[in-house]
Amino acid sequence: MGQQEWMVLVTAATPVLELRGAIPLGLALGLPLTTVLILSYIGNVVPVPFILLAIGWVMEQMKKIPAIHAWLDDKAQRGGDKLYESMKKWGWLGLLIFVAIPLPGTGAWTGALAASVLRLSFWPSLLSIAGGVVIAGLLVSGLGLGVLSFF
Repeated sequence: MGQQEWMVLVTAATPVLELRGAIPLGLALGLPLTTVLILSYIGNVVPVPFILLAIGWVMEQMKKIPAIHAWLDDKAQRGGDKLYESMKKWGWLGLLIFVAIPLPGTGAWTGALAASVLRLSFWPSLLSIAGGVVIAGLLVSGLGLGVLSFF
């Protein structure tokens, strides 16, 4: 695996950029679509089990720091509650749809955090997030190919 492939894989594994940044990067680098999709999917999904397993403990430790605890409470009250209530109502299907929407802040990392906060079961959450990543990958690659063909 060359440097360009590693760039795609690592980009997909990072929060915020995730697959939504890795696919356009891979296409811009001239990599084949199949390679870009596989590397982006793997990179985006690999961190998810670790997030699902560890985020609860990390959040509890962060709540012990007063400034961080206040910040987390503020974030939850300014819109997070509505999002989490919707996902709680729809369960794993809501989680899949949330992750599948290719917008900033709706990826696998945020989905794993939401699943942990809602105390959704590990395997259904992992499968829902993985399915959402597939859908997001198809949507982003379609958009990416459309934009590249325009230029």
